[in-house]
Amino acid sequence: MNFTPLHDRVLVRRIESEEKTAGGLIIPDSAKEKPQEGEIVAVGEGARKDSGELIPMAVKAGDRVLFGKWSGTEVKLDGKELLIMKESDILGILGDDAAAKAA
Repeated sequence: MNFTPLHDRVLVRRIESEEKTAGGLIIPDSAKEKPQEGEIVAVGEGARKDSGELIPMAVKAGDRVLFGKWSGTEVKLDGKELLIMKESDILGILGDDAAAKAA
């Protein structure tokens, strides 16, 4: 699959949540909520200002991110369920990269 989002959109693959609780109880599929954590698969080039200047994206492919519960549009590409969302729907970046970007 070769898909590139346009403008300030990103393609995200959900990261599935744990099957068990910390106490060892197995969570049935019917009780699970869709995860709000994902990995960026592809990013667009960024939004443009009114002057035409490009605003670079703050995320890159491979970043682990948190996003809102109702964010994005679900799509199926090459048999995989993915989300397309605007960069502004992303709440934050998880991991060591996030601390480095904030510094």
